[in-house]
Amino acid sequence: MSRSYTVRRFQNSDANEVSALIIKTLRITNSKDYSPEFIENGVKRFTPESVIERAGWTHFYVICDKNLIVGCGAIGPYWDKEDESSFFTIFVLPEYQGKGVGRKIIETLEKDEYFLRAKRVEIPASITACGFYQKMGYTYKNGIDVVDEEQLFRLEKFR
Repeated sequence: MSRSYTVRRFQNSDANEVSALIIKTLRITNSKDYSPEFIENGVKRFTPESVIERAGWTHFYVICDKNLIVGCGAIGPYWDKEDESSFFTIFVLPEYQGKGVGRKIIETLEKDEYFLRAKRVEIPASITACGFYQKMGYTYKNGIDVVDEEQLFRLEKFR
C-alpha cells in the first residue's frame, strides 16, 4: 500500500513545522547513535530562523502527507563549485520512516538543477542514515568508512 506524498519547495511559513520535525527526528531516531549532548547541539542548530537561512542558499524541499510536512531535504553548491553539489538537512518524521518518504526526498533532490549540473554529489551522512544512503547508491568518499570530527560519514555519488 503506497501512500501518495506531495513535494514542494520550502516556504518561510513552513519554518516552525520543519524545525519541529528535525528536532523530533534528532531526539527520537538519531539518539540511538549519538550522545544526548550531540543531539542537543544539533537541536540548537535547527531553529526556525536557521532553517529559513539554509533555504536561502539551497533548494529546500518538503514532503507532505496531505497538510502535514513529513520530510525535508535540500541540495546546494558544494563550496561554491559549479560541478559539485551537496545534500543537506534530510530528515523524515520517525513515524514515517520506512514508508518511502526518504526515497522520495532523494529522488526529488536528484532531479534538481544542482544535482543535474554536478559531476559529484556529497552527503554529510549521520551514522543513523548511512545505510539508507548506501541503498540509494552513495558510497564512502575516498573509501573512508569512519566518521569524521563532526561525527558524520562523507558519502558521494559520481554522475
